[in-house]
Amino acid sequence: MNQDAKADRILQMKKKILIIGSGPYSIGSSVEFDWCGVQVLRTLKKMGYETVFINSNPETVSTDFDECDRLYFEELTFEKVLDIYDKEQPDGVIFSTGGQIAQNMAEKLSDYGVPLLGTSVESIDKCEDRAKFSALCDQLELDQPKWSSFDTHEEAKKFADEVGYPVLVRPSFVLSGAAMAVATDKEMLEEYLNTAVGTTDSSVVISKFEENAKEIEFDGVAQDGEIIVSAIGEHVENAGVHSGDATIVIPAQNVYLETMRRVKKIAQKLAKELQISGPFNIQFLAKQNEIKIIECNLRASRSFPFASKVLEQNFIEIATKILVGETLEPQEKNPLNIKLVGVKAAQFSFSRLKGADPNLGVEMSSTGEVGCFGLCVEEAFLKSMISVGFRIPPQNSTILVTLGKLKEKVGFLDTAKDLAKLGFKFTGTAGTAAFLNENGIECERLYKLSEDQHPNVVDAIKEKQVSLVINTANKFSHEEQTDGYHIRRAAIDCNVPLLINVQLVKLLAKALKKFPTQADLPVFAYGE
Repeated sequence: MNQDAKADRILQMKKKILIIGSGPYSIGSSVEFDWCGVQVLRTLKKMGYETVFINSNPETVSTDFDECDRLYFEELTFEKVLDIYDKEQPDGVIFSTGGQIAQNMAEKLSDYGVPLLGTSVESIDKCEDRAKFSALCDQLELDQPKWSSFDTHEEAKKFADEVGYPVLVRPSFVLSGAAMAVATDKEMLEEYLNTAVGTTDSSVVISKFEENAKEIEFDGVAQDGEIIVSAIGEHVENAGVHSGDATIVIPAQNVYLETMRRVKKIAQKLAKELQISGPFNIQFLAKQNEIKIIECNLRASRSFPFASKVLEQNFIEIATKILVGETLEPQEKNPLNIKLVGVKAAQFSFSRLKGADPNLGVEMSSTGEVGCFGLCVEEAFLKSMISVGFRIPPQNSTILVTLGKLKEKVGFLDTAKDLAKLGFKFTGTAGTAAFLNENGIECERLYKLSEDQHPNVVDAIKEKQVSLVINTANKFSHEEQTDGYHIRRAAIDCNVPLLINVQLVKLLAKALKKFPTQADLPVFAYGE
């Protein structure tokens, strides 16, 4: 028997696991899921399993021939996966680490008799079917935003009037935030129904949009309904920015202790009811101490690599051991024992997309992300922003501020005072400049582009008279949206740092008070 034949015989004596990868990179499915797939392979290898991996993306680590015993470089379709399963006859199939592409095959594979490892497809269906998940939340007495599905535009508009604007609206068949929008009034809802959904009374889902709420992410791994390890992260931006675009902090720094307790309690209740075994993610809305569930995904999320590195606990390694039947004890880490704070910032490609509006909403726009660490949230935040290409504005430079709504101007006031103390000067459009001047902060007025006078805001950006642009869209006014677009687009085209969220601006001001320049940021050796 030659050496290759001996090796084949040894492999055939091992238990064989088939892992479904995450497919081609796209907005919403990127290297985070490939990290998960690689961790599964490496964990199974250490445990003595034979591994078979399916993926179609040559840009991944998972498609390195050294990572698995057998690699199938094939498209991720039900038919191809089934062909490979029939040929390999593995002892089990892991699908919960490959993102939504792998998850979407689970029900069909189960119907065919494929031995899927982890949480049952029945539980997955309860979470992915909005009506079933809503009924489950009602059964468990868990709060959720008011929502309903409609077959006619008239019914949709009536419901929006009843719950009150703003509302979140999307076609009923949509997954992962695509084609979603926030309608702030009847006019915007009507426009959405006639354009995004169409004029044929397509089925739509409308949810009450919670303003000024904080979004909280819960990443966990459970075994037979008991949570083994978890992480709670908070979004810096208020709800309304897609979780893939949001700036996320782990461990949460500005969340009430009681809110965190309630989040953990709800997560445990869902884990037990759904008999979760493996990775899962829950997204919450928090306002004061009121908690509402947005959704629950019974698979690894984009934030699993980030959470694993911040907590120094490999969530996927733990999940893999559970998926193949190893019994584990809870390994929850006390937040007080977490050495560093992690901040994940999104990477955008607006500079490569000519004419695209660099604004953020409920549809995902980012094409990557960077996670950085610090001894405090301000340090980690600045490092993460610098890593995605943001330039810290130098002291004594000028900041262009154009804020749409009055409450945003009021919310920015204390931040403006802090920035002024650091030596920054301000310039802005008529409304913002008047508001700041009335409240004791000197601000030079510039004309809007629509006013057809000079010097205007775009002139200032193009001539690099400003080191930072702060702009928020006033969604109640088409004119403001148009002017705002030209300001945002000019900032991107002229490579001037741009912030479009007041919460981010507030955190930047806090960070600059502690670390005025990039040179003030401490640098650690890897693994320190």
